[in-house]
Amino acid sequence: MFHPVSLFIGLRYLRGRSGDRFGRFVSFMSTAGITIGVMSLVTVLSVMNGFESQLKGRMLGVLPQAVVSQEGGKTSTQGGAPDFLQRFSTHPIQPIARSEAVVESASGLGVAMMVGMEQQADNPIADHLITGHLSQLNAGDYHVFLGHSLARELNVSMGDKVRLMVTSASQFTPLGRIPSQRNFTVAGLFNTGSDIDKQLVVTNLQDATRLMRLPKGTVTGWRLYFDDPFVVSELSEQPLPQGWVWSDWREQRGELFQAVKMEKNMMGLMLGLIVGVAAFNIISALIMVVMEKQSEVAILKTQGMTSSKIMAIFMVQGASSGIVGAIVGGGLGVLLAQNLNPLMQLMGIELFTLGGSLPILIQPVQIISVILLAIALSLLATLYPSYRASSEKPAEALRYE
Repeated sequence: MFHPVSLFIGLRYLRGRSGDRFGRFVSFMSTAGITIGVMSLVTVLSVMNGFESQLKGRMLGVLPQAVVSQEGGKTSTQGGAPDFLQRFSTHPIQPIARSEAVVESASGLGVAMMVGMEQQADNPIADHLITGHLSQLNAGDYHVFLGHSLARELNVSMGDKVRLMVTSASQFTPLGRIPSQRNFTVAGLFNTGSDIDKQLVVTNLQDATRLMRLPKGTVTGWRLYFDDPFVVSELSEQPLPQGWVWSDWREQRGELFQAVKMEKNMMGLMLGLIVGVAAFNIISALIMVVMEKQSEVAILKTQGMTSSKIMAIFMVQGASSGIVGAIVGGGLGVLLAQNLNPLMQLMGIELFTLGGSLPILIQPVQIISVILLAIALSLLATLYPSYRASSEKPAEALRYE
C-alpha cells in the first residue's frame, strides 16, 4: 500500500466494486453534469467575448476613444499638445474638431457626428475604408468620408456632393438664423459593420474648423487612442489641470457595452448554476457511499485511523469527480468553441443572412478560472458527507455485525 493511505482508499472507493452498478452510475452522472456545465460555460463565454471584442474593434476603434479639451469646447493648438497629456497615451496625440451635423443630399437627409482630423493622422478608420484614401483629405478641398449605410440612405456615391450643416455655428442673417453650411465632395466610404456607418462622417481638420467657425489654430480638443479602450474608466479618474475636461466613448456607447457586459454575466451565472447543481449531486452520491461504508469506516477507526484521515478519504472520492469533470469539460469547451462555426455549417445552421460566422475569443485566464471554480464547488460539496463519515462511532457501526 502506498502513502498517503487516504488518497489510496479514496481512489479505491471511486472505482467502486464490480457489483455496485448503481453507485457507479450516480458517480458517473455527477462527473458528467460538471463536464457538461463547464463545457457550456466555456463555449458561451468564448462567444460572448468574441462579440464584445468585435464591438470594441468596430466601434471604439473608429470613434475618438477620449478627448481632452479646455472648458468651453475650444482649445488652442499653438505649441502642440500639452505635456500633461503624455501620461495618458502611448499613441500619437492628435487635434480633433467634432460636432453634430446635418448631412443633406439631393435624395435625403441624415444626422451624424462630424469629425475633423489631420491628413497625416494615424486614424484607425483607414482599416475600414471601402473606397478612397486618407490622403484625399486635403485642406481646402472639402472632401468627406461617409459610412456606407449613411451613403446608401442619402443615395450618394464617390464624387457626389453633400451639404454639411452645423447648427452649433449658426449665424444671424436678414432671413433669420441660419446654420453654418457648405457643400462637400464624397471622397471615400468606410464600413465598420456597426451602426457607426450611419452616424459618423470624417473630413479634414481645417475644413471642419472653418465650417464650425472656430478661430484659426483652435480645435475642440485633443484626441487620445489606447490599446484597450476600456482603460478610460481608470484614466478618467486622474486629475487634470484646472480648466481642462475629459470626455470619452462612454458618453455615446457606454450603455451598449454595459448591456453586453450584463448579458455576459447573466449567461455565466445561469450556466454556472448547472455546475452548482452537478456539484450538489456529489453530496447525494457521497452520502450513499458513507451509509454503505459505515462498517468499513468503523474498522479503519479501530485500527487507529484518525477522523481527519477518514474525512480525507471521502473528500478525495468526491473531489475526484469534480476535478475530472472540470478538466474534461474545460478541454471539450475549448475544442467546441474552436470548431463551433464549422459544426454549424455542417449542420446547415446559418445565423447570418449574408454569411459570416460567430466571433470566438478564447481567454485562457477565464477558462482556468471556470475550471478552478468548478473544482472548488466540488470540494465544498464533499465537506458535509465527509464530516458525517469521520464522526461515525465504531461501536455503533459494528453493533449488529
